[in-house]
Amino acid sequence: MASTSNSDGKTVEDSPPYAEEDKLGPLGGKHSVINDNVELRRALVSEFQTAADDARAAAASVDRNITTAVHEYRKALRRARAVLSLVASALPNSERRAVRRALRDARRALGTARDHAVAPEAVKLVKLDEVSSHTADAILDAARAAVPPLAEIKQLLNEGAARAAAQVEALEAALPPTLAWSTVVDGVRGVYAEARTARKNGKRNKRAFHTWRRRTKELVYQLELLGTYAGEGVYDLQRKVENVTDTQSPAVDLMMLRDFVRTHGAGTSPEALDGLVSAIDAEIKDLMADSRKTGRDAFRRKPSRFAKKLAKAARREPTPHPVPDNVD
Repeated sequence: MASTSNSDGKTVEDSPPYAEEDKLGPLGGKHSVINDNVELRRALVSEFQTAADDARAAAASVDRNITTAVHEYRKALRRARAVLSLVASALPNSERRAVRRALRDARRALGTARDHAVAPEAVKLVKLDEVSSHTADAILDAARAAVPPLAEIKQLLNEGAARAAAQVEALEAALPPTLAWSTVVDGVRGVYAEARTARKNGKRNKRAFHTWRRRTKELVYQLELLGTYAGEGVYDLQRKVENVTDTQSPAVDLMMLRDFVRTHGAGTSPEALDGLVSAIDAEIKDLMADSRKTGRDAFRRKPSRFAKKLAKAARREPTPHPVPDNVD
């Protein structure tokens, strides 16, 4: 320990410098929360808060790019729901339903704006003959008149972000003082089970397929989040599930497009509209089959076995994340 002299010339011992773990928490300390029920609760509430903050930041960015703002806002709310599902079994049923409903309503409010942004790109995924191509162009042109005005989108974004922010306090008030790692694993198990069932039912059912995609994306967010606390083994699970979402998205975008052309194709001849819808349906059918095949391995385990694999992956000694050199 170093010594210095004070103004009277007396020698005094310097206070020892703070250890890195005192300033930052234990090095690689994110991993320790799985064995600390109080810290685990705090960490997940913080993750929910971050998602709500991201939704608010997206709402504030709408003047820069409407499409990006809506996309980032909806993505943030999806992450918030993923965190909510992690702690679901620790919440009273009424509180869980209320928070989930608030997040769902805030996200759905921007669904129309999202559809108008995605439809022009979704059309490019379909092999169309000349007649159907002209029909699609005419419908997209007609639909532009129904795009929500910027002022309305801003209002919906701001109202939804405020609603999401209010759920942080509601969630923290409803959670018990501690949260067990087994509760979190059970939350992942529940989302995985829903996704697995929806995949099974999504062979021909578009609604079930869409549910499979929503729960799969939620599962990806959960595993990505938990990987920062539980290590590389959980990241391996996350990457395997994430590969499936790449095949789901085109099919879901075309399902949206199918409804979109039906909604905005009122001035189109029935024959031309039916021809366009048939072309979209054929593409959806192929994409659904390919996606379900791709997702077979990721969802082959029973939910209980998937949960055991997650718990086992988290028990392995993780590699601590490096601390940046410029941290004060």
